[in-house]
Order: sequence, then C-alpha cells, then structure tokens
Amino acid sequence: MKRIEPALDEKLAADGAAASSGPAVAPPAGAPSPPPGGGRKRRVMAAALIVAAGLGAWKGYHWYTHGRFLVGTDDAYVRTETATLAARVAGHVARVAVGDNARVETGDLLVVIDDGDYRLAVTAAQDRAQTQEATIARIRAQAGAQTAGVAQAEAQLRGAAADATRAALEYERAVRLKAATFATQQRVDAVQADRDRTAAARETAQAAVAAARANLAVVEAQIVEASRVGEELKTALDKARRDLGFTEIRAPFAGIVGNKAAQPGQYVQPGARLMALVPLESVYIEANFKETQISRLKPGQKASLSVDAFSDRPMEGVVESVAPASGAQFSLLPPENATGNFTKIVQRVPVRLRVPADVARQGLLRPGLSVVVDVDTREAAPAPALARR
Repeated sequence: MKRIEPALDEKLAADGAAASSGPAVAPPAGAPSPPPGGGRKRRVMAAALIVAAGLGAWKGYHWYTHGRFLVGTDDAYVRTETATLAARVAGHVARVAVGDNARVETGDLLVVIDDGDYRLAVTAAQDRAQTQEATIARIRAQAGAQTAGVAQAEAQLRGAAADATRAALEYERAVRLKAATFATQQRVDAVQADRDRTAAARETAQAAVAAARANLAVVEAQIVEASRVGEELKTALDKARRDLGFTEIRAPFAGIVGNKAAQPGQYVQPGARLMALVPLESVYIEANFKETQISRLKPGQKASLSVDAFSDRPMEGVVESVAPASGAQFSLLPPENATGNFTKIVQRVPVRLRVPADVARQGLLRPGLSVVVDVDTREAAPAPALARR
C-alpha cells in the first residue's frame, strides 16, 4: 500500500489541474497525435543557424583577407599563334605525309607537290647560265686578242715615229748641203717627200693605236654586259631552285596538325590553304576583363586559372600584358558612337596571361577552351622578357 499512495496522489493532482483549466475536449477520432520531439527541431535549427553564422564569418574573413584583392572573369579562352600553311607554287599534290591531329617537329615533311616541271625549269636555268659563262669566256679571249692588237699598234707607232725622226734629220741635212752647194735640189725634194711620208705614217700608226684601244674598251664593256646577264641568269637559277624547294612543305615549328585540307591529286594554286599547325607548347590565356577592372591589373601579377575541361586541375598563370585598346576596336566593324544615338555598354579589354612552361608542355590546353581567371592584384612580380621564336 505504501507504493501505491504516491501514484494516487499524482493522479488526483493531475485531475484537479485539468478540472481547473476547463472542460477537457477529446481529440477527434483518427486525428494524428502531435509528433514528439519539438525540442529536437529547435536544436537542429539552432545548429543550422550556428553553422550558417560560422560559414558567413569564414566567408567574410576570406573576402577581407583574400577575396577583395581578386579581379576575375569567365570571359577567357586558351589561345596560341596558329599557323595556316599554304602552297607557294602551283601544282598537283603528290603526297600528304601527315594526318589530322598528328604531332610534328620542326622541319618534318608535311606535303609534297609534283616537282617535275620545276626540275625541268632548274635544268633549263642551269643550261642558260652555262651558255652565258661560255659567252663571257669567249669575250674575255677577244679582249686578250685586242690587248695584243693594241700592243702591236703601239709598236708600229714607235717604228713610224722613228722613221719620221730619221726623215726629218735627213731633210735638215739635205737643206744644209744644198746651201753649201753640196746637194742638188732634186735630193732635197726627195728627202722632203720622205719626211712627209714618214710623218703621215706616224699619224696613221697613232690612229691605229687609238682604234685598237677603243676596240679593247668595247670588248671590255661587252664583258661587263655579259657578266651582268650571267648574274641575271644565276638569279633565275636560284629562283628555279627556290620554286623547286617550295614543292616540299615542311613544318616551320613543332606542333599538332589540324584542319587538314590537302588531298593527293588535288591541284593547288599559290596561297591555297593546306592545313593548320597549332603549337601547343606556346599556348597562353586571353582574358577579356571589363574596362572597370583593368585599372587594378599590372604585368607580373599572379592569377589562378580554372579550365572548364580540367576543372579538377587548378593552374596558375601570370599577367603578361594588357591590350592597347578594347576588343571592339579590333573588330571588323568597330562601333561608331558619334551619332548621338547609342547604348552604353561596358567594354572588354583583352589581357594576356602566360601559362607555366611545364603545363604548356603537357599538351592538355587546346586553343578555344574556356577558362575562369582570377587575378591577385596584391603584388606584381617583374615580368620576364618574352622569348622570341
């Protein structure tokens, strides 16, 4: 009985409290009983509020210490200096040595154009050059003969001059003898005629020397002319050889072949596109920042790169340079806002970011891939000099 009395007292106290509060209303039949554990829900909400407050505090701290220094854009893409290889001579494509997406090294053979006509052109140019060399040799021989002719004419002039001198002395002697009545007039007349004849012979010899020298000058001029013609033929030969060399298209640098259009048997003209060559090891990022952001950008600043194709592989880059004008200025039809009727649009300015060499050598970044860029504007390291290819 002692154990039951406390229980009865508690029941009587509960009945009295219920009676004082009013008549009890029985819950309708089939109504669900209120779920127990309302305190548990409040505890979960409180915990969620605490977590949200902590997360907000952490976000605020992260923004204050790091985020407010970041300048970012998702308008960024992988770029590289792609080369479009074209034919430099006309002809039929004899062979295509590579396929699409093939990796090639500098100097590798890519396309061969039929070189039959160009080999014949080289042979013809060589024959013309050799013929001209023979012509020059012949003219040089003529110059040698003409030089000998000049020497002969000069010798004849010296002989004629000696005869003229002797005849003049004979005439003077004959005149003196006639004055002393030791010579007749006939003798004087004969000596005078001999003097005049030798003087004329000397003049003839002088003219012969002048003519021989003039002929030698003409021959020497012919040598110069023939030599210049020979140089022209050598230039033509070099061009023929150069055209022959153009029948083999080789890789100007290492890269990946893409957009191949050359096919065996195809006739191509100079300038016809054959294929593209993409140097994956020299890729870079071109990020288009808003004009309101570029004031904080400087060469040498570090940037985090997130390539959409490889979002699980964070990368780092460095700001290399800022374009001298907005992208719209380099478009085919730049906007003309001087009409007075325009809509102001925030312009984008291309910014070039350098990719680490070890990342570029992996060949994962392909031109055209989308990138998200965040530049840390707190520091700017000295930008290294650009390597020349």
